[in-house]
Amino acid sequence: MKHVLSVLALAAAAGAAAPALAQTAGPTYRSIASGPSESPPNASFGTSLTTIEIDDSKILIDTPFRDLTGTTTMAHLHCCTGSAFTGTAGIAVPFEGFPTGVKAGTYSASIPMFEESSYDPAFLAANGGTVQGAASALIAGVNANEAYVNIHTSAYPDGEIRGFLVAAPIPEPAEWAMLGAGLAGLLWMGRRRREEDLPLGLKT
Repeated sequence: MKHVLSVLALAAAAGAAAPALAQTAGPTYRSIASGPSESPPNASFGTSLTTIEIDDSKILIDTPFRDLTGTTTMAHLHCCTGSAFTGTAGIAVPFEGFPTGVKAGTYSASIPMFEESSYDPAFLAANGGTVQGAASALIAGVNANEAYVNIHTSAYPDGEIRGFLVAAPIPEPAEWAMLGAGLAGLLWMGRRRREEDLPLGLKT
């Protein structure tokens, strides 16, 4: 029950922030990150509801997260997997200044689209070595659902929770609550399934 309430609280917080984000002009993308969405999947109850907006000059990021198993070590935007909603990819945009050593928090940033320091050197090199090439590749990957947010922790150094970005309008707070309720239900079902697989003496 604690984890269900946590997901709902995170959804409500994201919904409350939506009107402020909606004032910007760029297209909006959302990502629901979880342990089961990792590659390989894990049993983390951590969640993150990320909103990203991209305009002609910057990437606006708002990432509240909570209930992580380990403490945060880093976070990134990865691109491009080559297939929608599946696979793994290298780091495209590091989340500089992401809070570390915590299990819950919020990261908000405005990242310049056309500065070399905004991109991982390998991603920059793989896309012509120019910020224009990197920006074009990133936008194409995001629109193709081949980019994902990944939060790494001490418990899962290769990534504890991740979620692919999808294009969507900013939802109303009530829609965020419904989204959170749906995610909470999935987490509950996953927990019940794991408990059913346990030997009889180990079930709670």
